[in-house]
Amino acid sequence: MTDLPFQDRRDAGERLATRLQQSSYRHPLIVGLPRGGVPVAARIALALKAPLEVLIVRKLGVPGHEEFAVGALASGDVSVLDESLVKRLAIDDRTLQRVIDRERGELKRREARFRGERSFPSLSGRDVIVVDDGIATGSTMRAALQAIRKLGAQRCVLAVPVAPADSLESLRSEADETICLATPEDFSAVGQWYQRFDQTDDEEVRACLAEQAYPEA
Repeated sequence: MTDLPFQDRRDAGERLATRLQQSSYRHPLIVGLPRGGVPVAARIALALKAPLEVLIVRKLGVPGHEEFAVGALASGDVSVLDESLVKRLAIDDRTLQRVIDRERGELKRREARFRGERSFPSLSGRDVIVVDDGIATGSTMRAALQAIRKLGAQRCVLAVPVAPADSLESLRSEADETICLATPEDFSAVGQWYQRFDQTDDEEVRACLAEQAYPEA
């Protein structure tokens, strides 16, 4: 297991990059999940001399307890929904649809904010490394990996600094390769494994994308 905690997202990204450099990837694209995954992904993109992109993913939170996700949406019209959890929590169709509509609207706004008029690059015949700053339940990453599949990636690689072992195991079937530096037993939140875990704002995401040294040809 890697030494914990990480200093910050940059440190986590550099450590992940060192691990990823041990493998060979075909025409790789590094995809960060905004917001916190983008600074991590930026360090990997720099090390691998690969282009950086963002994939917008929105959690579908329980009304009144939005951090507790029952599913997620991602670019490419991909949705992931835990039907058994929705039923157990007695969330009616109308309430669920309001949540979906709200998050779909926010997803489109964020796509415009981070990508503007630029379309998502073709993924055909290339390896896509999907990066976040950590995994908690895995619903966001699951939606992201399924979106990448739908968009035509040849191989999907999941790369995160830290995650609970059970969440990571539940995602292995979604990726061709899974790389995680640490799976601590006493996991409660991603931020507990960083010395500095400040909120990443939109400006930092845009700056990471603007500073990308290896854009698409």
